[in-house]
Amino acid sequence: MKNASTLSAFSNGKTPSNARGEVPKWLRILQEAIRDPVELGQALDLSQEQIEAAKRASQLFPLLVPSGYLARIQPRNPADPLLRQVLPLQEEFYASSEFTEDPLQEQSQQKQSGYLKKYAARALVITTGACAIHCRYCFRRHFPYAEGPRKKEAWKSVLQAIHADHSLREIILSGGDPLTRQDSWLSWFVKELEQAKHLQLLRIHTRLPIMIPERVDDQLLQWLSGTRFQVHFVLHSNHSQELDDSVADAIQKLKSTGATLLNQAVLLRGVNDTVEALEGLSWRLIELGVMPYYLHQLDRVSGASHFEVPIEQGKALIQELRTRVPGYAVPRYVQEVPYEKNKVVIG
Repeated sequence: MKNASTLSAFSNGKTPSNARGEVPKWLRILQEAIRDPVELGQALDLSQEQIEAAKRASQLFPLLVPSGYLARIQPRNPADPLLRQVLPLQEEFYASSEFTEDPLQEQSQQKQSGYLKKYAARALVITTGACAIHCRYCFRRHFPYAEGPRKKEAWKSVLQAIHADHSLREIILSGGDPLTRQDSWLSWFVKELEQAKHLQLLRIHTRLPIMIPERVDDQLLQWLSGTRFQVHFVLHSNHSQELDDSVADAIQKLKSTGATLLNQAVLLRGVNDTVEALEGLSWRLIELGVMPYYLHQLDRVSGASHFEVPIEQGKALIQELRTRVPGYAVPRYVQEVPYEKNKVVIG
């Protein structure tokens, strides 16, 4: 099964609203995001050939680009590093036996639907299949999200498993993107987790504060400020061009809750495969108080082979980066290998 649609996280089929009966601004932005390759091409003045290729490739994996992110893309430039991440290309049809639908073998590692435990002391919860943007290199672009829990009742078995496993110290909320869930659901789920006294850390992997900075609103900040957990946000930015003033403001609001902010990037051909791009990203992150954490070697998911950068080139880039920025601004260059007990550091 393909990735769930943007609003599939909301199981009752109704447009969600906050406690005052209003649709949150961030959700309106998400609902109005571009899904039509023709609309994207017209907005950025792309060629008809590029638009036709995008129409074909979007049948493999749907297009989704919010307006704020679109505004950071340079029109008439198919090589723009932000556009490269979201524009469906003909290269996605390239088939290789080395690129598969489940490159990390996650489906075989699920303890139960929506719940993975791959490493010691922490477990990962697939909260939703919805995202604020569809990155063309997404390693879960083929994940069977529709099979996961939806209503609160269906999440009880996941919570029971977490409560029963006293080896756990940290829960990782992932997806999709967990911040596409309503704050009422997130607050409820985190309070349920807090009852497990052996849990100390909550990690949230999200691209929402970068794609739709408006997501960091009062409702989110309220429940974050009230949790007993030490909270770590792992943001996902691949290029400094993504980190405009609106994103900077969202980041500062998250930091005000006491959360630690880290960033993970993916090394992508044509996006950030130069030392200048990686240097610019590291300096911008440090400026915003976000620690560069990981630079991931591309997970070999089918449809994304055109993004792969050779590992030796990645090592050389990291070595050169070390000569340009402080050691704390150099991310660990890592690769995730199925069934390994930890990420493999390669540079």
